[in-house]
Amino acid sequence: MPGDWKRRAAWSVALVLFGAGLAWFLWPKPIAADLADVTRGPMEVTVDDEGKTRVRHVYTVSAPIAGKVLRISPPRHVGDVVTADETVVAVMQPTVPSFHDARTHEELLAALGAAEAAVKLAEAEVRRIEAGLVFAKSDLERAIVLTRTDAISRKSLDKATLDVETNEAGLASAKAQLEVRRSERASVAARASEPSEISATSHACCIQLRTPVTGKVLRIVQESEGVVAAGAPLVEIGDPLDLEIVADLLSTDAVRITPAAQVRIDGWGGVPVQATVTRVDPAGFLKVSALGIEEQRVRTTIDFAVGPEVWGRLGHDYRVIVHVTTWSSNDALTVPVAALFRQGDAWAVFATRDGRAQVTPITIGQRNNRVAAVLSGLSAGDRVVLHPSDRIKDGVRVAQRETR
Repeated sequence: MPGDWKRRAAWSVALVLFGAGLAWFLWPKPIAADLADVTRGPMEVTVDDEGKTRVRHVYTVSAPIAGKVLRISPPRHVGDVVTADETVVAVMQPTVPSFHDARTHEELLAALGAAEAAVKLAEAEVRRIEAGLVFAKSDLERAIVLTRTDAISRKSLDKATLDVETNEAGLASAKAQLEVRRSERASVAARASEPSEISATSHACCIQLRTPVTGKVLRIVQESEGVVAAGAPLVEIGDPLDLEIVADLLSTDAVRITPAAQVRIDGWGGVPVQATVTRVDPAGFLKVSALGIEEQRVRTTIDFAVGPEVWGRLGHDYRVIVHVTTWSSNDALTVPVAALFRQGDAWAVFATRDGRAQVTPITIGQRNNRVAAVLSGLSAGDRVVLHPSDRIKDGVRVAQRETR
């Protein structure tokens, strides 16, 4: 019948469409993933770490004596220009002796009394010898007169002359001894006096300290007026344009660095600056990181390869980021490290071929934090899956993830 035939045809078409829709719905779709190309081009491996700038030659003006550092006018500030042997950077006043306890004071008073007595004894000795000298000179004059009349012998004249010379020498010795005793008395009196008495009579002010080099003030250690010990640092001076960079690198990284290695400096607020390694210290030291981890570090010194017109806004103790080149190539086949994963003891990637992911073992050489050099297993133009998830398996269909 015509009506039954039409109904059967309609149902058949509906079933076919339903089956096609169900098949399309159940058919596995490609997994969206991030894909990247294997490319050939320049590549370098660097050691990256923080560093800091420093003036190559820093001169520290220290206190030559123990005393009080006074304020100077006009006052000095960090950044002030100073001229060698002309600019006064500090003024010092010799320190006043400290107070002593009661027992020491009594001992010093007793010593002062003994010194006074010694002075009086020396003065009396001088007067005694002077009196003997006067008598000896009178005796010599009489001996000379009597010798002319042959009243006494020549020997008596010589004896009188000897007595005069002996008394003159004794007088000179006694006067010298008197000066010694007076100096001893002055020394004991100075130690026995109170600090207020010494400061009232002292005129020992002041010592002016001048800069040894021409440059700028980098740091003022002693800013306020106060008493400092001998040798205490007061001011640091240097030339801000005579800069170098020091970086404390891990010892495992330092062994891969050679003098004259190329360095890129950035992270300082300006354009990247080229530099070179000048020295890698032969001895390391222990340094505790911010996380409390003990690390062996090696100090590496770096010089700028360009003039101060590029980095002139840098100063002493500024923070920078150093990238020291340990290996480089102008024509390397590279793959992003985000595509690598371990397969046993070897490296592998998911390479896409005909829209499907295939596990591809590869051999890599040098690598940095972005790419790795491919020695075998891939060719330029191959595409690999980045950050493969657990859904990516061998033979699975993949497609480029859409980015918005």
